[in-house]
Amino acid sequence: MTDALSPAARLALDEAFERDAARGGFAHRGAVAVIGDDALAAAARERFGSPIRLFHELTPIPVAPPEGCERHGLVPELVDGVTLVVGELPRTLAGVDEIAGLVARHADADVLVVLAAREKNLERGMNERPRDSFLEVAASRGRDKARALIASGPRPTPSPAYPRSEIVSGLDFPIAAHGAVFAGTRLDIGTRALLEVLPAQLDAAALPERPTVVDLGCGTGVLAVWTARHLPGARVIATDRSWSAVSSASRTAQLAGVADRVDTVHADAGEGIPDRSVDVVLLNPPFHDGRAVIDDMAHPLFRAAGRMLRPGGTLLTVYNSHLKHRGALERSVGPTSQVARTPKFTVTRSIAR
Repeated sequence: MTDALSPAARLALDEAFERDAARGGFAHRGAVAVIGDDALAAAARERFGSPIRLFHELTPIPVAPPEGCERHGLVPELVDGVTLVVGELPRTLAGVDEIAGLVARHADADVLVVLAAREKNLERGMNERPRDSFLEVAASRGRDKARALIASGPRPTPSPAYPRSEIVSGLDFPIAAHGAVFAGTRLDIGTRALLEVLPAQLDAAALPERPTVVDLGCGTGVLAVWTARHLPGARVIATDRSWSAVSSASRTAQLAGVADRVDTVHADAGEGIPDRSVDVVLLNPPFHDGRAVIDDMAHPLFRAAGRMLRPGGTLLTVYNSHLKHRGALERSVGPTSQVARTPKFTVTRSIAR
């Protein structure tokens, strides 16, 4: 089973097992909380022989977990009363902060936390962030270019809970965000560029009385919520492959008073949305995975938009101008024209064939 694990996941398991054995072993305790994928959960089940509570950012909750495991969001029930948390570190400081605070508030006072990552993915200050929630924080020795953070001794007043919300300039509703979501409670400049042209573009789209609009790769749900507030008759779907994004979008919709008109869907590339059922797709796609820039990372989302749009439907996309996505948009969706351009961002309109 461990052959399927990343070096970071193997290191986390080994460090957790050794350190737990040194404090008396795990056999007499209850569930283990795992932050990671199904392979790590199954390996932890084998290693510790205990029920597993599993959080995986990219796997929807309804998907059946491995035997002996139950799937949770990043919520108190994931860590309630546990004495061991093992897994992989998020790639953002805020993501580490969220997990540390959640564990410190809801786990057992004797909890041991062992989370690892590849050294190239460890941001400056990441080993300090858990100190806001734990009295003891240390780093393991490096192995296979991975390193683990080990924390114990929850503070009486840990880091504030997530999702956090903030009112930002240019919006008439607050943004809510979990720690792992891109841009957090800020309005990222790509979304801002799309919002500047969105009213005119929706007016020009000749929409039906009750259009269906999809915010594809919704992040914190800003585009979905804006659309629900400005098109009261629309059915709006906010979908993302990230649990943290979908949960953030749901909270943003609640704070904006449109939760009854924004459906949130945890799915990869809008999976489950029927073909040719959508009038408008709004898209601010990612272009990097961690620190690596991937020029064609948005292409599966373009194909998803082309699949779900009705003939004549509209895709409005914003992207970094240097990526030159227009050819891919033409192939995946249909005729594409430039709506706006700055030195950094381009906004295009594509009409589905």
